[in-house]
Amino acid sequence: MPDKLYLLLSFSISFLVVLFAIPKIILVAKTKKLFDIPNQRSANQDKVIPNLGGIAIFSGFFISAVISLEGFDVKKIVSLLLASLIMFLIGLYDDTIGLSAKKKLFSQILVALYLAIVSNFRFTNLHGLFGINEINYISSVTLTTIAIIGLINAFNLIDGIDGLAAGIGTLISAVYGIIFLHFGQIEYAILSFSITGSLVAFFFYNVFGKANKIFMGDTGSLTLGVVFAVLTIWFNEIDTFKNPENQLWTLPAISLAIMIVPVVDSIRVFTIRIIHHKSPFSPDMNHIHHQLIKITNNHLHATIIMVLGNLLLIYLSLGLIDVMGNNILFIFTLTLGFLLAYIPVLINKNKIAKTDVLTIPSEQEIPHLHLIKSIHQQATVAEIGNEDDADSDKDQNSSQMLHTI
Repeated sequence: MPDKLYLLLSFSISFLVVLFAIPKIILVAKTKKLFDIPNQRSANQDKVIPNLGGIAIFSGFFISAVISLEGFDVKKIVSLLLASLIMFLIGLYDDTIGLSAKKKLFSQILVALYLAIVSNFRFTNLHGLFGINEINYISSVTLTTIAIIGLINAFNLIDGIDGLAAGIGTLISAVYGIIFLHFGQIEYAILSFSITGSLVAFFFYNVFGKANKIFMGDTGSLTLGVVFAVLTIWFNEIDTFKNPENQLWTLPAISLAIMIVPVVDSIRVFTIRIIHHKSPFSPDMNHIHHQLIKITNNHLHATIIMVLGNLLLIYLSLGLIDVMGNNILFIFTLTLGFLLAYIPVLINKNKIAKTDVLTIPSEQEIPHLHLIKSIHQQATVAEIGNEDDADSDKDQNSSQMLHTI
């Protein structure tokens, strides 16, 4: 079968599994009262929505991968599927019963170490980034573990408004799938398009669903986070030295551009929390998508803006890599990502400043304003009275002078 037909098969199977699974999952969630309870940070304040969409996402890409990869060498992919299954179960436990941040972090560390040490999914070469090429085993395991944990949490953090995690995830998986296909990594291309099919089907329920609206929850975001982390590692480890003309495509600067939205957003919010002496994992409303919601008042519009921003940086990175090189492009992409993320913050600050200038406080907003006005009025009356008294004195003096004359 031609490679492109395998990709079509993997996309179609995962899409159909999710399409038919979500209504069943919603029915069970409503029957068992398994909902996302709104709080002060929730995007949907007035609605109670099932948050088990990750079950459908995982089922879709897992079933699709197993069927579509039949006959391929899947030794390493089996390790990835096992790691994703572990994160799926952890996310499911958190969505249904609840799990502390420390326990989730500990489980992520174990999964990351399993992938780096047992499955040998590791960064072994930074391709000259900051002057570093091959790295030793200890440094490799350490860097890989930090990267996996960071990307899992980064993707988990962007799941804050309708369509965003699914939209960004669709873009990431589709781009990786196309690049893997280009390099002849058909197994990873199939896996990538299995994820794409699941997320496209989920997106429609998440954004446009009414009776069948659903969130992916940690079940979905943690699972996708670990899969995207491994795809990023594999992308950087493709042996392109046999084909030097393709080597530029797999540099760290390109993978940064592909993952730029979750990376920049997580660095921003962690930095803001630490500056304010809060835990990096404490929830707040400082995410990029929260700032965009204040401007657009529409989840879909905010999602489209962020997806297009991510796509723009991917396009620029692929076009500029041979001009700038790995180091400069890496710094350029990261800097541009932060600058784009600051634009909605700046817009909101200007809106607040203009509102403060144009708003005239009322007596209800300033309780003692009426007292100040009363004193002012009394002073004005007193001044008028004094003027009248002065005029009266002048008239009396004039009368006396006339009488004397």
